[in-house]
Amino acid sequence: MKKLLFIVLAAVVGGLAALGGAQLFGWNQQVKYVEVAGQPAAEYANFADPTSSSTNVNPAPTTGFATAADKALPAVVHIKASKQASSRSSGGGGGNPFGIDPDEMPDAFRDLFGNPSPDGRAPQRQAPLQQGSGSGVIISPDGYIATNNHVVAGAENLEVVLNDMQTYQAEIIGVDPTTDIALIKIDATNLPTVKFADSDKLRIGEWVVAVGNPFSLTSTVTAGIVSAKGRSIDIVRRTGGELAIESFIQTDAVVNPGNSGGALVDINGDLVGINTAISSPTGVFAGYSFAVPSAIVSKVVKDLREFGVVQRGLLGARIIELNTAFAEEKGIDRDNGVYVNEVTENSAAEEAGLKAGDVITAVDGVPTLRNSELLEQLGRRRPGDNVVITYERGGDERQATARLKNSEGNTEAILPKPVPEVVSELGAEFVDVDETVAEELKISGGVQIVDIKSGLLYEQTKLRPGFIITHVDDRRVKGVEDFNKIMSRANGAVGIEGVYPDNPDKVIGLAIKK
Repeated sequence: MKKLLFIVLAAVVGGLAALGGAQLFGWNQQVKYVEVAGQPAAEYANFADPTSSSTNVNPAPTTGFATAADKALPAVVHIKASKQASSRSSGGGGGNPFGIDPDEMPDAFRDLFGNPSPDGRAPQRQAPLQQGSGSGVIISPDGYIATNNHVVAGAENLEVVLNDMQTYQAEIIGVDPTTDIALIKIDATNLPTVKFADSDKLRIGEWVVAVGNPFSLTSTVTAGIVSAKGRSIDIVRRTGGELAIESFIQTDAVVNPGNSGGALVDINGDLVGINTAISSPTGVFAGYSFAVPSAIVSKVVKDLREFGVVQRGLLGARIIELNTAFAEEKGIDRDNGVYVNEVTENSAAEEAGLKAGDVITAVDGVPTLRNSELLEQLGRRRPGDNVVITYERGGDERQATARLKNSEGNTEAILPKPVPEVVSELGAEFVDVDETVAEELKISGGVQIVDIKSGLLYEQTKLRPGFIITHVDDRRVKGVEDFNKIMSRANGAVGIEGVYPDNPDKVIGLAIKK
């Protein structure tokens, strides 16, 4: 009995202790359930209720997406590019017409370009014909089509399939590696087109629709929002050199292989960009895609149509993007802007009074606080155009008017230069080595092969695109112009020496017979 009373007493004491602890920590507070009235569905900015009778409003998102797709789809085409493959490389690029091995292509380009394997994940090697595919956007009723340079560069045959499945052969009007934009044309009339919108007015957070025509899918439409503008991901520089312009529109609209060259349109179905690359560790879409803004596309295709080459207005200054650490190092009291590291003699910058140490903050009133933004604004101008440069010197804001020049140091339009016959016989396309790449490889100039077609290099060597020629017959090669002169004077067996960027310590020497 005593034992039982002891157990009961212990239980009572334990219960009181538990209640005391609960009171101390607030566990016995009454839980209040508050009934919350249902909230109305969130409204998207700039979109009205589709049931609204007002006509002075934009459509709701779903209606807007359908409207955008209806307007853009007829003007987006499928492009098949092909060339004869090299017998020495088991099909070479497989998924691209310019002969770059898929494993050596910039990842972002490889992800958007090429023929899929049966499981859709990776480019499929083919021999003896190299084939690639992409998309394009009809920009005029008489058959002009904008697309990416990496879709068509080096192709010996271009086939365009319209949205209604009509098929045409296309010719390349011009390409611009510095923006990765190309202009091609088919012989047709009364074609549906897409209207250019002003990409400058596009805001972060706005809805956009990506429209492509990849492979055998006829067309694809995806939607997302603008994640960023003026984005640089350092891919165009690999083929476009130091004049490359990267100022992409970044979006989370799903873009996958075969969509290179397709349209990025606003909710009204008007063109705000050309889809160019994706950020992906897997080869398929993984979060972000990138498009060349329509403001750049419009200028480039206009130049290509009128001149055959892009007219670049150059300021003539070496620039560095300012950040906090660099600003502290230079004693500058701001942490953004474009730092002028060097001014070229007799350049537009020098004539405008700019000096090393100045910080450029705007062009014609448009803020340019990053390199990509400055290069984009200048890239829209032609030689001879005047621009107002806003800059800081010693903490004081100033302005200067610069008359932009071309690569030859004058204000005239640049016309395509005839390629010397001996260089044409090589069957390859060359660009000046980017100065930054040259510094990294510790070489003083050279020319880089961006494409190899049928010709002496194709027939007599195992060189691949990407190879940098540094010497010809023991003479140092400074650039394309220098290379053309040296090759024009060479006779018989010609010695070539150079390196691949991924293995600069291995110097390769070979000879070709003219």
